[in-house]
Order: sequence, then structure tokens, then C-alpha cells
Amino acid sequence: MTSAGPGRPRHQQPSRPGATAREEILDAAAELFTTQGFASTSTRSIADAVGIRQSSLYHHFKTKDDILEDLLEGTVSGGLTFARAVAALPAGTPETDGPAGSRLHAVALYDGTQLCNARWNLGVLYHLPEVRSTRFARFLNDRQELRHLYGELGGGLSATAAGPDGGDFTFRLVESLIYLRADGAVGPDSPMQAADAGLILCGLGGKLPAIRAASRSLIDRLA
Repeated sequence: MTSAGPGRPRHQQPSRPGATAREEILDAAAELFTTQGFASTSTRSIADAVGIRQSSLYHHFKTKDDILEDLLEGTVSGGLTFARAVAALPAGTPETDGPAGSRLHAVALYDGTQLCNARWNLGVLYHLPEVRSTRFARFLNDRQELRHLYGELGGGLSATAAGPDGGDFTFRLVESLIYLRADGAVGPDSPMQAADAGLILCGLGGKLPAIRAASRSLIDRLA
């Protein structure tokens, strides 16, 4: 038996990614929530998956909801930070003077890549009945802000049927990657395909090569 810290004995050597016991708990919970279901997963089973006592888990998280909250916030935090940075770019810079739609494309590509490359497909937990409660208001607010930024970046891109909702359609396309991943239908090109589809809906399909180049430049600079 090794120690995970004072008063927190560990039954075995760490076997999960993470520099701390807290990170290992989150990884174990993410696996169990996405494979067995949130309601069917107990804190004891999470502790067993990490190799610590259940009482030790409570040193890091008071409830199972606290664990879920951290995991859900992790699914939007990266995309939201990047979207904020893109939206805050001042006018008159090479990035903002690039091809129309390149900033929306960059946010969609970055966000979609985060969703597809995360170790566990936690987006499938978005529609749990538990998540609709005010207990998860911080996550819900962050997700809504991200959606708003998509809409802001997509506003006024074209007068097509997508109209002012082009950014919101793009947001929905990116989140559809969650369910494609659950079906085993995503590949390395899926984030780019979702971002491209959003711009096509905005009537900018003919400008995709230039948009992609500017999008990648934004990601290289800001990510």
C-alpha cells in the first residue's frame, strides 16, 4: 500500500493519468459516468477505480455532483477561453481583417477538436436530468456564453437562409460531434468538417480555403 498524502492511503500504485489524486478521481469518474451512467455510479466505485478509500475521495470532493460539475466545466472551459480571446481581438488587426467567417471557423475548429480529442466523451452527460438544475448553473452559464460567442462571431456573415443564426447553427454542428463520437463515427477530420459545414451554412463555402488558412493562423496564435 502506498500513500496518496497524509491520512489518504492508496491500495495500489497510481494507474490513471493525473499528477494528483484529484485528477485520478476525475478520470475514473469520467470513465464510469460515460460507460455505466451517472446514476449507476457510486462514489465507492469511483474510489475503487482509483485505488483509494471512499473516505479519501471525500477529502477532494464532498459529493458526486461536485465531481460531475468539475467534469462538465472541463468540456467547455477550453473552448470558452479560446472563443473569448477571438471575440476580444481589436478591429483593424490582420486577424479581424481576414476573410469573413475565419474567426467563427477558428472557434468551431478549436472547440470541436477539444470535444473529439478529450480522453472521455463527457458531452454525452449534457442532457442528464440532474444537469438541468441550478446546482450546475456555472456550467450552464459557461456553455450559454460559449453559444452566445458563436452567435456573435457568426452574426451578419450572410443573407442566406442561415441568416443571423449561422453562428448558432455552427455551435450545434460542433456539439453534434459528441453524438457522432458516441456512435464511433468521428475521425481526425471531423472537427474540420463540422467547422466547414458551419461556414457553408453561412454561404461561404466558396471561400473555404482562405478561411481555413486564416482559421489555423488564429489557432496557432491564440491557442
